[in-house]
Amino acid sequence: MPRIKDEWGEFLVRLARRAIEEYVRNGRTIKPPEDTPPELWEKMGVFVTLNRRHAPPQTALRGCIGFPLPIYPLVEATIKAAIYAAVNDPRFPPVRESELNDLTVEVSVLTPPELIEGPPEEKPRKIKVGRDGLIIEKGIYSGLLLPQVPLEWGWDEEEFLAQTCWKAGLPPDCWLDEDTKVYRFTAEVFEEEYPKGPARRKPLV
Repeated sequence: MPRIKDEWGEFLVRLARRAIEEYVRNGRTIKPPEDTPPELWEKMGVFVTLNRRHAPPQTALRGCIGFPLPIYPLVEATIKAAIYAAVNDPRFPPVRESELNDLTVEVSVLTPPELIEGPPEEKPRKIKVGRDGLIIEKGIYSGLLLPQVPLEWGWDEEEFLAQTCWKAGLPPDCWLDEDTKVYRFTAEVFEEEYPKGPARRKPLV
């Protein structure tokens, strides 16, 4: 059963859109609306992703930042992540006002990460593309990829692990090291059908 109702997902996408537009246009951070469903005050992890309209998946990304751990109420975390994705993603320049009508907003609500136990070589069998996202940690390095990413690129489980290692700034086979921690999580993803359009649940399998 989904934790997040479809109407809550649409609420979060619209909230993320409004937070981005208000910050980009006026430099102001909005507050959670008074009509926020009580359930969205629960602490949950969340990521906000911005994609360029009409671009293929491999080049569409315009920003993606979030909180893998449930450290903020979901409604507040969504506002923060939306603004950070728009102006603080180090891979991209800040979003300009002229871009707002060409970007779609996607909100991914995460379950708490779960450490994958057992021998390293068994890890590919303990994850599933289309269901799991991954976090890899080794020493001071860490990297995260959302569940939708391997689907967009056509990766299998081993390539997904390798690419998450690369995202962490580590060799692609670091997941085979005994001292590398691999976590899995799931996500419920909601996205605009087109810029400023209705939001829908995004199927991952």
